[in-house]
Amino acid sequence: MIAIYKRELKSYFQSMIGYAFVAFLMVFTGVYFAAYNLNSGIPYFSYALASTMFIFLIAIPVLTMRSFAEERKSRTDQLLLTSPVSVAGIVAGKYLAMVSVFVIPVAISCLYPLVIRAQGYSYIKVDYAAILLYFAIGCVYIAIGMFLSSLTESQIIAAVSTFAALLVLYLWKGIVGFIPAGAKYNMVGVAAIIFLVGYLVFAITKNWLISTGLATVGIGVSFVVYITNGKAYESLLKNVLGKLDFASMLTNIIDNRLFDVSNLILCISIAFLFVFLTIQIIQKRRWS
Repeated sequence: MIAIYKRELKSYFQSMIGYAFVAFLMVFTGVYFAAYNLNSGIPYFSYALASTMFIFLIAIPVLTMRSFAEERKSRTDQLLLTSPVSVAGIVAGKYLAMVSVFVIPVAISCLYPLVIRAQGYSYIKVDYAAILLYFAIGCVYIAIGMFLSSLTESQIIAAVSTFAALLVLYLWKGIVGFIPAGAKYNMVGVAAIIFLVGYLVFAITKNWLISTGLATVGIGVSFVVYITNGKAYESLLKNVLGKLDFASMLTNIIDNRLFDVSNLILCISIAFLFVFLTIQIIQKRRWS
């Protein structure tokens, strides 16, 4: 894994991708810092940080699009897959290399609250809590981009699909708002999600017995719960899926001055999930 990590990290800075990614994030962070904190006198760096979330829509696809798509197109993935390194080590090495590139602008951003403190009163704890969560959200987005890159050999398709996925997450609050609150609609939605999970299990394992059994049991249990306690489904999807509103996680820190550890745990869990799914995709390719 260490060899993969060093190779990938070096490749990002041998090309312009690493430099462009760092510069792109730092330019926009600096612009919002100057506008909100220096010009307007707002003592929260968190405001500037939250305003740069939309930059991920462009920066993250550029960083992740080549992670596996380029290897697959140039057929160099065959060398990796036949090497003594485990698939988990390959995926982890590539992922940690991208996270390391992302760490650079995040580390530089840690200086901004100190600049605010030097100019007067600041909220250091709130700002650094926001930076930590900002980093965790970025790690989730990188994991999603890497997963989508593993599905194709085209860097363009990988970048566009990652942009689309991150755009959906950026607009998540508005999208979730369209979900009906009725128990019947939420039960159907839960059943649809269980069916998709079963299909994903089949796509990974190619075992129709396990996937069909999982989907059947899950849908059956959800239907029984609906019959016995229909009120449990009222606004269920809106409440559960609303937890994935990453933009609101940052604004909640600013508004409430309170760091919710559950948000950090959620981000780590989702990042781990997509890294795991990437491992399964590559593992499947290794033995096909």
